[in-house]
Amino acid sequence: MLRSFEGISPTLGTNVYLDPQCCVIGDVHLGDDCSVWPFAVLRGDVNRIRVGARSNIQDNSVVHVTHDGPFSPGGVDTVIGEDVTVGHGVILHACKIGNRVLVGMGARVLDEVVVEDDVFIAAGALVTPGKRLKSGWLYAGSPAKPMRELSARELENLRYSAAHYVRVKNRHIASST
Repeated sequence: MLRSFEGISPTLGTNVYLDPQCCVIGDVHLGDDCSVWPFAVLRGDVNRIRVGARSNIQDNSVVHVTHDGPFSPGGVDTVIGEDVTVGHGVILHACKIGNRVLVGMGARVLDEVVVEDDVFIAAGALVTPGKRLKSGWLYAGSPAKPMRELSARELENLRYSAAHYVRVKNRHIASST
């Protein structure tokens, strides 16, 4: 479901798939070939959300922002890069996610975190406010810590995962017409 908030409506690139049971509200832009799956919520009500091409937000995930206020002057938007896989039940809040990132199921990425390109965040990880996750690493734990560098095969898997979800969303689009 797409919903406007205070006169601002979500915008979509080409070939975007929105499951009928997702909710995308307000100042949200989804790039080309993105997909948003059942019960995921992207709430751009008090700041912006931007999602790059070929990224997917899977079932029961929440993407939100921080408002402009005395403790966060100007607020903090959420930016998700290209070819990102956001696993089931993830929370992304007022953070920046680079390109070719996989955020594992149930992970939490909090305010003002910066995730560089080519990062794997393990299932259940908690990335605490203000952290920077460096390119080419696996992060896991609560709080999340660098575990090891990613192998060449794991780096390839980051692209594969996003491309897989593009194929799956294309099948969903085809079956609904």
